[in-house]
Amino acid sequence: MRIDVLTLFPEMFPPVLGASIAGRAQAAGLVEFNLVNIRDYTENKHSKVDDRPFGGGPGMVMMCQPVWDAVLAAEALDPRPATRILLTPQGRTLTQAIVADLAQRERLLLIAGHYEGIDERVIEELEPMELSIGDYVLSGGELPAMVLIDVVVRLLPGALGHDQSAEQDSFSVSAGGRRLLDCPQYTRPREWRGRSVPDILLSGDHGEVDRWRMEQRRTRTAERRPDLLERNDPPDA
Repeated sequence: MRIDVLTLFPEMFPPVLGASIAGRAQAAGLVEFNLVNIRDYTENKHSKVDDRPFGGGPGMVMMCQPVWDAVLAAEALDPRPATRILLTPQGRTLTQAIVADLAQRERLLLIAGHYEGIDERVIEELEPMELSIGDYVLSGGELPAMVLIDVVVRLLPGALGHDQSAEQDSFSVSAGGRRLLDCPQYTRPREWRGRSVPDILLSGDHGEVDRWRMEQRRTRTAERRPDLLERNDPPDA
């Protein structure tokens, strides 16, 4: 997979992309990252990318031309078709179902907006998938882009130490098509501050352990996120 990131702040990304699962996946050749500075595509000597909004109001709006030219230049670097994604609080909320779909794509092109947003005309022209990581407003799309990269890359075959790790994560699909939270996890020592590991996990009976874990997932979901039991996330279009 190739992931292009268009941003005004490319310096934010290398520490994240070079560490942990994303870094290992890149080193193993499972994913390729390309950072594009939108300022490099301005047509003025001051590298200005924003201007005041028509109609008045606070803040600044990113102009069409730098964003448009940056997208076209980035897409020309590789023949694989890119799925364009705009990170915006106005987009659909990111879910594991959407992530699973994106992980099947050959190439993602992430657009990280800033300031009060991007001129609507270039959004209409580019027709990106618009995604949000939650009902709150950040200073820009950089952190959401990092979140999206992390959740997608970990689903690439070979990215995790054990492929079943992703299957057992919270929000992964369980029997019956429901998206459940993960079960409680334990490690050594067997007892800590008077709290013991559940006996079933020490039994060696893998069938019983699997049943216990599934029951814990259902119980935890019912207690903490009952909304997940009331609906199924539709697959992404």
